[in-house]
Order: sequence, then structure tokens, then C-alpha cells
Amino acid sequence: MPRLLRLLLVIVAATGAFLAGAAPASAHAALTGSDPKQGAVVPKAPDQVKLTFSEKVAMSDGSVRVLDPSGKRADTKKTTDLGSNTYGVKLRPGLPDGTFTVAYQVVSADSHPVAGAFTFSIGAPSDTKVALPDQEAGGGLVGVLYDIARYFSYAGFILVVGGAAFVLGCWPRGAGVRPVQRLVTYGWVTLTGATLALLLLRAPYTGSGKLADAFDMGKLGDVLNTKTGAALVSRLLLLAAAALFIAVLFGAYEKRTDPKEKKDLTFGLAIGGSVVAIGIAATWAMAEHASTGLQAGLAMPVDVLHLLAVAAWLGGLATLLVALYRTPSVEEAAVRRFSRLAFTSVVVLAATGLYQSWRQVGSWSALTGTSYGQLLLVKVGLVVVLVGVASISRRWTGRIAAEAGGLAPEAAAAVVVEQRAAVVVEQRTQKPVTVPSGGADARRSAQLARQRAAMASAREKRVRDADPHRSGLRRSVLTEAGIAVVLLAVTTILTTTEPGRTEEEAAKATSAAAQQRSGPLTLKVPFDTGGQDGRGTVQLDLDPGRTGSNDLHIYVKRPNGSAFDIPEVKVSFTLESKDVGPLPVAPDHIATGHWSASGVQIPMAGDWKIAVTVRTSDIDQVTVKKNAQIG
Repeated sequence: MPRLLRLLLVIVAATGAFLAGAAPASAHAALTGSDPKQGAVVPKAPDQVKLTFSEKVAMSDGSVRVLDPSGKRADTKKTTDLGSNTYGVKLRPGLPDGTFTVAYQVVSADSHPVAGAFTFSIGAPSDTKVALPDQEAGGGLVGVLYDIARYFSYAGFILVVGGAAFVLGCWPRGAGVRPVQRLVTYGWVTLTGATLALLLLRAPYTGSGKLADAFDMGKLGDVLNTKTGAALVSRLLLLAAAALFIAVLFGAYEKRTDPKEKKDLTFGLAIGGSVVAIGIAATWAMAEHASTGLQAGLAMPVDVLHLLAVAAWLGGLATLLVALYRTPSVEEAAVRRFSRLAFTSVVVLAATGLYQSWRQVGSWSALTGTSYGQLLLVKVGLVVVLVGVASISRRWTGRIAAEAGGLAPEAAAAVVVEQRAAVVVEQRTQKPVTVPSGGADARRSAQLARQRAAMASAREKRVRDADPHRSGLRRSVLTEAGIAVVLLAVTTILTTTEPGRTEEEAAKATSAAAQQRSGPLTLKVPFDTGGQDGRGTVQLDLDPGRTGSNDLHIYVKRPNGSAFDIPEVKVSFTLESKDVGPLPVAPDHIATGHWSASGVQIPMAGDWKIAVTVRTSDIDQVTVKKNAQIG
């Protein structure tokens, strides 16, 4: 327990150090800007619509659609990479006035689909008949199937790598145990089948969302030209090499009896298996979160280490569970070796996990205030519980030695195994009953043989289950495996969740935009036309004081504060930085000293020059200008 306590303290301290010194980064792509801006009203149709993302995205023709108020395509269906993570789609000439909808669906650099929509208006806002689908990118039935395939790909990888590592490093005798062979083989089949499913589902997952597109060979060809497609194909090729490794491990390796030959073959399998395992793990690192954002060159090998540590720990745990339940005995020395391997894996897992958390979360506020951060806390909690249960398993392992009268662990294990083997051999070698040959007698002989085999299996099970320490170890390992299944599910969900950094940065950007347009704009402009009763103040109230439609109220007052009427007052708005305007406004007279105009359009945010023209007689007039930030 002191060792476990020290590990947990190191994890907590390192977490604080990492999160306290966080720097900005990105993972899932997010739309950070557009031209025209969302909600903007432009006086004439632009040549193209530009979209800027937080990182580079994969975009094809048709990824961006611009729809006119009637729902018809207003773009040329050709997208252009303009550099600096900005992409453009040209518009058709002769577009009508009204509200246009921009819908986009792209794939971020970490392989996840990103979709969204916004509107802008030409001339003036209008009603629109555009109805966008409610389904999110990567959602629906295809999204569910894709996530299931992703889960089983992780599970298969863990069983193959962890099971093989357990046999080679902890329990060489397990290479000849049929249940262990089946576990690793099933892991390979699961990983291969899940990878094929991911490859087929990739096109509808990032595109139409229609399951039928999974069998469109043209779209499959497009997938093969993407980073994710290349990673999945590479994984399939590496799995072919893994099949050869499994065949040797459970074939030639198990049959070797010469110690030197077996040692040499163990070394070769360890090297070859490590290369294949690293290659398969790299197919995730090169196509998902680790491949983009902050320190990608370091993040990818760290991600490979993280996956290998998870596989060695949880895959070895699954193999140990099968051995405890499906075999007569497991040497105590093998369990102790796995205990050391598991502890090393947990240390590597903690170190690499902290680094990954820093990249994807980056701050305490993102850790507690975002979906990704909250899921990460659940994952950390499950890991802590899993480590705690593992410590109980370690104690049961130590108690197994007491079965042999307090001998050293290795000797105790050998004695226990020999005793159990002797009982089984004695039971299996009892003198058989002689039965005469013949049709009915042959059937009776076969029936007796099956009965003896069943009785022998039952005796083996009773011998195996009679050991209370072994039963305790089985229960604790079974509990570990159950927690590991839940942990793997949470990890799978994390891989499809928007990282805390991106979510928090998007929230900050929204908050900053809201602050820029936080309330009505009020300006007081003094004037002096030089004529009789020609001095005073014009007060302008623009509500809500942001892009889009506004209400304008104008109040004219004398120097003493009393309202009075003048022949004419006019206002115009000019955004010189964008060469927009002047946009004239002719308010209507409402009451003494009060004019009003509704539906005043401010097409985009910026530093607007507001010109107020005041005429106090037929010949006395002045124009006063003042700048103000709107939107």
C-alpha cells in the first residue's frame, strides 16, 4: 500500500503542475471566423464566402453549401484553400436580396467530422425556407455503429497485445493452454473485423450519414486517400503480420523443449511482436488527437506508449482472468511477474495520461466545466479504483504461498501445482471398465468414456476451487476486469468528445463577442449652426447596438436641456476599413425634439463613423461626425 500511496500522490502533484502551467492549443476544429460574418447584412452580394477554422481541415467540393432564401444552391460547389486555415466557396452572380444560409461539414485534422451553419443577409434580412437536418455530423445510426466498431477495435488490440505479452513475459506455459490461445485469437479477429468496419463506415460517418454509402466503392476510394483511411489500411497490413506472430507463438514456440532454442525464439518473438504492436498503436496516434495541436511530434510517441501500457495491463488482466477460471492452475510466480508488469504499466499510463490531459484540457476550469474534462475525471476515478482493486489482488497473490506451508513463493507454487497434478492424474488413470465390443456395447463404452471425462473435469474444478486464496484472487481479478470494461467505454467516448481546450476557447470567444455588443449605444453630439437658436446637443440611442436590425432614436435639446424642434436631422453610418457606406438614415419626427427610425441595418461589426447632419433654418446647417464601435 505505501507504494500505491506514493504513486497516487505523484499523480495528484503532477496533475497540478501540468494544469497550472497550461498553454493554448487546439484539437477538434472549430469555426473561428467567416466573411461575411454571422448575422451580417451586406449591401451587395460578395464574390465568395470565406470560412476560417481553428486548424487545418479536410474539405472537398460540396463541403460548404450556400443556400438562398428559397433553399436553392447559391454557390458554384467549388471550394478553395486560401491559406491560414481559411477556405472559400465562390457565389453565383445575380443573387437576390434576402437571408442566405451557409452550411458546412468538414473533417478536422484529428479525424472527427465537424458541421455547422450560420446566416447572413444581402440588402436586408428576409424569411428563409432552408431546413437543415437535425442530425449532427457523425451521429445517427452510422455514428453509433462507428463508435461500437471503435470500442471493439480498442478491445481487440488490448486482448492481442496484452495476451501475448502475458504469455511471453509472465507465463510461457500459457502458450499451450487452449483458453488462452482462444482469447488472443478472438482478440485478433475482433480487431481485424472492427478495423474493416471502420474503413467501410468512414465515408457515411464523415459525409451523408447514410448506411448504404458504406458499400459505395467510389466513396471508399476517396476514404483511402485520406489520413484516416491510410492509417486503417496500414493497421490491416500489420494485422497480417500479427497473425503470423500468433501462429508461431501458439505453434512452434509451444512445442519447443530445448531451453536454448526456446530462449532464442522467445527473444525473436519479443522483438518482432513489439515492432508489430508499436506499429498497430501508431495507426491510432497518426490519425487522431495526438496527430494535431500542440507538440504533435512528441504527442504521437507518447500516445503509442499510452496505448501499449493500457494493453499490457488490461490485456494481461483479461488473460489472467481466463487462466484463473479455465485452467487447473496458474503458477504463483506468473501472477507475481504480471503484478510487476501491471505496476510498471500503471506508472507509464499515469505519466502519459497526464501529458495527454494537459494537451486536451489545459486548465482547471476546463477540467471541471467541460464535458471532456468531466469524462476525464470519471476516467481518472476508475483508474484509481482499478489500482486499488489491483492492490487487493497483489495481497491474494502473496497468500497463495501459505498453501505449501510457508515455503518461498516459487517453491510453494511448485508444490501446490504438483499436488493438484497428482490428484488429477490419479483420477484420470483409474483402471477402466472393460466392455465387450459390439454395436450397443460400443455405444455404452463411448458413453462411459464421456462420463469419465465429465467426472474428471468436475474433479479438476473442485480441486481448483477448493483453494480459498485462489478463489479470492479470482474474485478480485474479475472485479478488475469489470471496471476495465467500463473504463474502456469511457475512453472510447473521450476520443469522440470535443476536447476541453477547444470547448473553453469557443466559449471565451462567444463571451468576448457578446461583450463587444453588450448593450445599446448612446452618443451625445454637440452642434452649432451659427444661426439663431442654432446651438444644442443631439443624442443618438441605437438599440440593441449590434450587427443586424436596430432601432434608432434621436433627441435634440437646447444647451439648457429642454427639447426643441428643428427643420431637419439626418444620420449616416460609414465603415471605412471595409469600404462600406455611407448608409443613410432618414428618421421620422415623433414628438417635440424626438425622431425615430426602425430597422436600421448595421451589416458588420467595426469602428463606424456616424455623421449627424443638423439643419436649424433654411440656410443654417452643420454635419458633425463621431466614431463608435458597433457589434
